[in-house]
Amino acid sequence: MQVSSSSSAGKVPSSSSGGSEIGKLQKQLQSLTEELKNVATSDMDAKAKKEKVKLLQAQIQMVQAQIAAIQRARQQEQQAAQAQKAEVATQAAREQRAKTETQASTSLGSQLDTYA
Repeated sequence: MQVSSSSSAGKVPSSSSGGSEIGKLQKQLQSLTEELKNVATSDMDAKAKKEKVKLLQAQIQMVQAQIAAIQRARQQEQQAAQAQKAEVATQAAREQRAKTETQASTSLGSQLDTYA
């Protein structure tokens, strides 16, 4: 049984590659989980099994943390994009309101008759 650790523990990819990265991590998680199951039936001594289980559990937690970090980053990017869209819509509404008010005040003055 060979166990490798991931070197990208501190990296959080952008959402464009987040989906494929999550897929890779889920496969790694599945592999580690399967390996953890196999430890119980292996012919290692009790002390070696215990150490192997600790190692595999730590690696599983690390992979789960990476998946969670990618999902958080993706969610934050989506929220930022929504906030930006809302700001653009708000600004467009302000500009339209100002234009309408300007047109209303200009046309009102031309409609009034001034007689002395």
